[in-house]
Amino acid sequence: MEIDKLVEKIAEEVYRKIASEMNVPTGFMPFSNSSIGSSNSSIASMIDHTLLKPDATVEQVKKICMEAIEYKFASVCVNTYHVPLVSKLLSGSGVRTCCVVGFPLGAMATRAKVEETKEAIENGANEIDMVINIGALKSGDYDYVKKDIEALVNAVRGKAILKVIIETCLLTDEEKVKACTLSKIAGADFVKTSTGFSTGGATVEDIMLMRQTVGPSLGVKASGGVKEYKTALAMIKAGATRIGTSSGVQIAQSEKPGVQVGEQGQCINCGRCSQKCPTGNATIVKNCY
Repeated sequence: MEIDKLVEKIAEEVYRKIASEMNVPTGFMPFSNSSIGSSNSSIASMIDHTLLKPDATVEQVKKICMEAIEYKFASVCVNTYHVPLVSKLLSGSGVRTCCVVGFPLGAMATRAKVEETKEAIENGANEIDMVINIGALKSGDYDYVKKDIEALVNAVRGKAILKVIIETCLLTDEEKVKACTLSKIAGADFVKTSTGFSTGGATVEDIMLMRQTVGPSLGVKASGGVKEYKTALAMIKAGATRIGTSSGVQIAQSEKPGVQVGEQGQCINCGRCSQKCPTGNATIVKNCY
């Protein structure tokens, strides 16, 4: 069965099962064959610079904040304990404060996730990356999974965006589609591949499947194992709009000056360009030369 037909079939199955029991948004489409085109942003602006290790020190957190400001990353992603410090250090920089919730297992009570989310926002977080209840999903308890996500959607409303970590390495393709569909129904802003603390991370195939499922209306974040520029670029071409990585500096430094993400060809810094590349093979970033 073609992938778009499979996605459509599974998503419709989930939709039909829960539609009679839940308040599904008016006009909601359970699947989409649309995909997001090539991005014209730099990779750096799509990176969540991440430090989630349990032994992360204050000095290490300060370091990644300074790096994020220097390279103009999208956000710095940390555990709840570090949110006040990160928020303070990033204030006025344009770099957002991202915090994981229910991390890394997702198996705690919804109320606990909600309270953790509220505290993180009070301390300055404006992006929340939550982990779904994986066991509930695999048990077919879609009602619980949807309400778990929805509770955090309500907690962040008007204050932060919500990314939903589905932990792809523990799911079948069918379960990935179901998790993404439930995230979309619940009103999340992003779906995200992985915690980076389980048996695997992001793959191009999973990003393609997730993008196919949620369509163009939600962000897709690739996280776990994205350590090189070429890997990050492959994820973006597959449909990712955000990259979660602890290797942000390495990736940003590897990005070719003068070439925007998603464009064909390489800029060779010939110095002959004004507003466009004379070869027609690369798009030049404004003020590059």
